[in-house]
Amino acid sequence: MPYHCRRYGLSLWQCPQFLFLVMGMVIIGAAITAYAIGTHFVEETGIVALLVMALTTVLLIIASIIVGSFERLAEANRMKAEFVSVVSHQLRAPLSNLKWAIELLMSGRLGPIEESQLDYFRILKENSNRMKELINDLLIVSKIEQSSLPLAKREFHLRDIIEKLVLTFKPFARASNVEVIIELDSVPPVYADPTQITLVVENLLDNAIRYVKNRGEIRIKLKKLDKEVLFEVKDSGVGIPKPDQKYIFNKFFRSENALKYQTQGSGLGLYIAKAIVEKSGGKIGFESEEGKGTKFWFTLPTTASSKNLKQAVIK
Repeated sequence: MPYHCRRYGLSLWQCPQFLFLVMGMVIIGAAITAYAIGTHFVEETGIVALLVMALTTVLLIIASIIVGSFERLAEANRMKAEFVSVVSHQLRAPLSNLKWAIELLMSGRLGPIEESQLDYFRILKENSNRMKELINDLLIVSKIEQSSLPLAKREFHLRDIIEKLVLTFKPFARASNVEVIIELDSVPPVYADPTQITLVVENLLDNAIRYVKNRGEIRIKLKKLDKEVLFEVKDSGVGIPKPDQKYIFNKFFRSENALKYQTQGSGLGLYIAKAIVEKSGGKIGFESEEGKGTKFWFTLPTTASSKNLKQAVIK
């Protein structure tokens, strides 16, 4: 049985891949049989017609089963997306309350806090923040799967977002012994949702710093292409194993290196980044070699190219 059918718990006669194979074999068999009968029994047109009708009925039954399988898969996917969305929304409120309660206790306004107690509060705060990030990622994934991710597109300079995030990540980079080198050319404004693109850049920078072990560097570049702006972030980190590279943008996927070095992450960041960039009219990709580092890149349309596209659509 095909891997995907086992994964979704489908029986052999509900598996679309198997049914397509059966349908193909029936079609080939029907063509050969019809040809043989037509050749040897030219005058027996009733037999040929009856055979064709029988085979057509079999094909229709198989097609109906295939359609039913796809409908069940689609319904299961819709229910899963709705469940994730509802649960994520319900978890946000108690997590917010937990966060404020921890901060209140750490402030000392309810009484003196010993240093040993403060360490435990820091652990609680860090884990609540990680849970909040995971819930936010799940909500975004749910919106992506339901094709309801809002994009408030407008003109903005990608350079401004990069410079702001580099300053934000500076303490993290310094603590990780990572040197950040930026090479930002003068480029025109892009046309996308700045909030969502900030998430993309933030994720790529976070990954670049996180996967550099011991001491290393990351290089951030921004340059203009023909009608697009190209962003690149290259690290001298552990790289991505060749067998894992084809799965790197899949949901919840984490490469062997991520598990080996026990880096934090849900495996949703790159899936979200890809969806946002492609929905913004750009492309995203990477180049990596295990033990030597990784370069992620994405492109976004410039304001001029976006206006030309709009005019073309209107015409």
